[in-house]
Amino acid sequence: MPELPDITIYIEALERRLVGRRLERIRVNSPFLVRTFSPPLESAEGRSVRALRRLGKRIAIGLEDELWIVLHLMIAGRLHWKAPGAKLAGKYSLAAFDFAGGSLVLTEAGAKRRAALYLVRGENALREHDPGGIDVFTATREEFAAVLLKRNHTLKRALADPSLFSGIGNAYSDEILHRARLSPLALTQKLSLEDIERLYRSTRDVLSEWIDRLRAETGERFPENVTAFRPEMAVHGRFGKPCPLCRAPVQRIRYADNETNYCPGCQTHGKILADRSLSRLLKDDWPRHLDEL
Repeated sequence: MPELPDITIYIEALERRLVGRRLERIRVNSPFLVRTFSPPLESAEGRSVRALRRLGKRIAIGLEDELWIVLHLMIAGRLHWKAPGAKLAGKYSLAAFDFAGGSLVLTEAGAKRRAALYLVRGENALREHDPGGIDVFTATREEFAAVLLKRNHTLKRALADPSLFSGIGNAYSDEILHRARLSPLALTQKLSLEDIERLYRSTRDVLSEWIDRLRAETGERFPENVTAFRPEMAVHGRFGKPCPLCRAPVQRIRYADNETNYCPGCQTHGKILADRSLSRLLKDDWPRHLDEL
């Protein structure tokens, strides 16, 4: 799923191409995409783009007459900048937003249709699509700590909770926790003041560094190949590969469609965390410590 760094780069690219331009037409190729009916989607056509905004992991495109198009890309949704009037070819092309200078095309890989498009009017309606998490770049250490300690969750769950922290998901929470040298299963309300300070700095540093990295890679082009798995990442998506700091093999905890990646050498004092289904299957053969691998 595109997270804060990816969404930031998307918005910067869209600002260069859309602000001040008139949305000529919206073409929808999937009946499951549009989740609102009032105002009708056609009412956005012919209106100029005034602003773009990030709402957590959502992209909001502001038009004249206080209209906002809200795009939630979910896991497999991606945006592409194509030639004007680009065809919606294939089952993965869900919608196109046509401008004089080009067409913004929304695609979604896979069989499941989770991406969503909303059209709302006014700030109050737009706020309903904001999950409410704090912006870690504007939050003070005290505000960050207050949100973190609000409920006693694991660190992984807390960081990826959109109602607590804005724009952080599965991939960057792994990277943040590795940088902070904290276990993904550590409980928030058992953290020391030093732990919280380290996590606060790591969260801001990791996200800033990745925004800068993606910005440099993209340049003036439109961001393509947006992915949660990048070879430069320290632990996310790197199960079995050596940690770049201590060379211990990266481990994982799998659940539903996601997995948590961590370094036992840097984050858990060598302890191998239970992988639910797999550790239950292996029972006594499940390694408890890095030395047993």
